[in-house]
Amino acid sequence: MSKVAPTLEDVARVAGVSRATVSRVVNGTRNVDPGIQETVRNAIEQTGYTPNRAARSLVTRRTGTVALVISGAGGGSDVFTDPFFGRVTAGVVDFLRGHSVHPVLMLADSDPARTEVVEFLRQGSADGALLVSTHPADPLPARLLDAGVPSVLYARPGRPMPVSYVDMDHRAGGRMAADHLVAAGRYNVTTISGPLDVLASQDRHAGFRDAMARHGFPYVPSAEGGFTFESGATAMQRLLTECPDLDAVFAANDLMAQAAVDVLQAHGLRIPGDVAVIGFDDSAPALACRPQLTTIRQPVERMAAEMAALLLADLEKPGRRPRSVIFEPELVVRASA
Repeated sequence: MSKVAPTLEDVARVAGVSRATVSRVVNGTRNVDPGIQETVRNAIEQTGYTPNRAARSLVTRRTGTVALVISGAGGGSDVFTDPFFGRVTAGVVDFLRGHSVHPVLMLADSDPARTEVVEFLRQGSADGALLVSTHPADPLPARLLDAGVPSVLYARPGRPMPVSYVDMDHRAGGRMAADHLVAAGRYNVTTISGPLDVLASQDRHAGFRDAMARHGFPYVPSAEGGFTFESGATAMQRLLTECPDLDAVFAANDLMAQAAVDVLQAHGLRIPGDVAVIGFDDSAPALACRPQLTTIRQPVERMAAEMAALLLADLEKPGRRPRSVIFEPELVVRASA
């Protein structure tokens, strides 16, 4: 004979409160005394009561899910092999797990896919969107805003709009790299930028060049990469051809820096004896590289968690003014520079 599932009435009896009070705690109503909330939660644990998600969603009009949308990354394979996207996902999942909210991963790498995302969210299939948009011309942030979908962005939008976002001071990170190389006595400095239609790449590049100019170096040879290992290797080959006496390289992410190290070593150059190399992000390639990379740390997991926290706060209090949270970079010194 099957056991009857515990009910709200069972929880109320164990807690010594009304059924209505138990319902308010289960549904996350804010105006319940913290002591009573704790008593009810203990009673839920004792009875083994499990809220009916479908019934709860009818009351709260919430699904308990949010969409993690990666827009403009160029397809699924890029997303699943790029350490940056993996770190964003880990930060979001770890935060949401503690709030009983589940992420739905959606890839929006084409206009039809973006339309599908907007319709999915407009229909209430998820409570809001955590949007990682890789290009400033991406129309998805504005489309979600126009559709009234609660959204938070990783990185500032390409044009000003009333939407919350998290970001990092990328210019400051570029300046840190320049300061470190000049302090180490490197004077034939080069740089591999990220794609220059991406705001973060522009800022890292501008910060590095500005700092080098302040140190008395008005021109820094540069090659544009695409944040991939292959593009970093191609850019490094080009810089070696154009500047055979270079003694330092700042790459705009760790994958490209790791590729640069491989190319330089293939040409018989010692790292850092002959050429110092600095990356950006402090991701897995920084530790996998030999020697391990000096890099500028971007706290991706913390930023992703903050993005999720902003969205949950917006869902709790609709109409809340948009907020921006800017994180500071950190220089992590290892063996490459």
